[in-house]
Amino acid sequence: MDERAGLTPTLPRSNPTSSYWQDPFHQISNHRTTRELPKTVSTIIIGSGITGASIAYNVLGKPDTSSVLMLEARTSCSGATGRNGGHTKAASYRAFLDNVQDQGEEEAAKIARFEYKNIKAVHAFIREHRIDCDSWEGDTVDIIYDNSQWNRAEKSISAMKRILGEDDPAAQYTFHSASETVEKFLTEGAMGSVSYEAGSINAYKFVIGVLELALTRGLNLQTETPALKISRSSGGKSRWTIETPRGSVGAERVIMATNGYTAFLYPPVKGIIVPLRGTVAAQRPGTSMPKEGLRTTYSFIYGNGYEYMIFRPPGSASAGDLVIGGCSTKAPKEGLYEWGTTDDTAMDPDIGQYVRDSAAGYFGSHWGEDDPDGRIRKQWTGIMGYSSQGFPLVGMAPGEENLWMAASFQGSGMVLCFLTAKALVTMMDGEDDEEMNDWFPRAFRMSEGRLKHKFHGRLHEKAPMNLELKASSETQLETDKQTIRS
Repeated sequence: MDERAGLTPTLPRSNPTSSYWQDPFHQISNHRTTRELPKTVSTIIIGSGITGASIAYNVLGKPDTSSVLMLEARTSCSGATGRNGGHTKAASYRAFLDNVQDQGEEEAAKIARFEYKNIKAVHAFIREHRIDCDSWEGDTVDIIYDNSQWNRAEKSISAMKRILGEDDPAAQYTFHSASETVEKFLTEGAMGSVSYEAGSINAYKFVIGVLELALTRGLNLQTETPALKISRSSGGKSRWTIETPRGSVGAERVIMATNGYTAFLYPPVKGIIVPLRGTVAAQRPGTSMPKEGLRTTYSFIYGNGYEYMIFRPPGSASAGDLVIGGCSTKAPKEGLYEWGTTDDTAMDPDIGQYVRDSAAGYFGSHWGEDDPDGRIRKQWTGIMGYSSQGFPLVGMAPGEENLWMAASFQGSGMVLCFLTAKALVTMMDGEDDEEMNDWFPRAFRMSEGRLKHKFHGRLHEKAPMNLELKASSETQLETDKQTIRS
């Protein structure tokens, strides 16, 4: 892993695999607000995914905002956001015990609440601004096949109930037995399942909607304009110079919303933020699947990994389609060579085949025959960003005045990025106070100390042998489990 983590990311590749969500491309996919790049601006945002778009919207909502330029290496929202699985799902219990151990109970609770509030904020924003992005809110279910993962889920949710409170919306989970899992969720062979609140969106259309709102506020969007280098300016009002193939631009402040690609522009995070290539497929459901469509989104959790899956909601294009991704551990050496790569023009053949087959395998006899038009509509890859501590890096680069970043969202951008953008803009405006500390996790903040934590692999995926939580006794655990089940 050290060798893979130490690879230097490239720029986003030309001609990536074709994403289901970007077919067809939106009319602003190749947008350039001005024919030429400006010589200087107040703010440059690098990246046009959910993070960059949300930052732009928030910055341009300030009364004293001047010029904001967004540079995108490819087309609008062509990175991880436009290539994901569309899930607004936190699964906060999966990391909760680790967060308690590493960060303490108060911070672990803050992270769980932040993830829940982020989901609610995204869907509320969609409603408020009437963004056409197939927003769906409902329940999700985690189908658990591994005994250690099942035990860990019980212990973690018990701890969440105790620490956050029985009535906290971020701690609401329901356990289902193996037989209930077959009956309700059509999946056999599981230890059981856990259901809770979640949702789904077409993230590409959502971000396009946010970008359009930002454009009406004065954003200068320049696609097909990669940032090649960031350097300090030699003089004048601009602190930073960004080099592009179309010329250089000076800026008072620069924001890197570049996720897994960040180390290309900011080498100190090489080996700290590590790219991971993910694989996703859009599939037609089998002939025996419910004609009215599924009623929940899914994750399928086993000993060393998981898959996630949404259904396309009624009223959306290709309603009923299943979008499934994950499976990164199914390649040789548990997917080692998916780490460190920024090549989304290609796909690992073992992972690709597993993704194509997995949904039919999980639903078994409930799947039936493949659709007469074929199982697969489209299959593609995308580049995520993971950090050594399992948290985003948000804030000013250490020792670099007005060079900011919000990156490394651990494949969970839909439950982290939107409110993180709000937090970053608050920091940049000098309004980072106790009120923000109440809701924004300390663990997400950029610091010099975080640059010393080298990457050793994805966290929270495997259940450790020792599942004990010091603050919880076995007696209390059994009591909490009975409460949850009832």
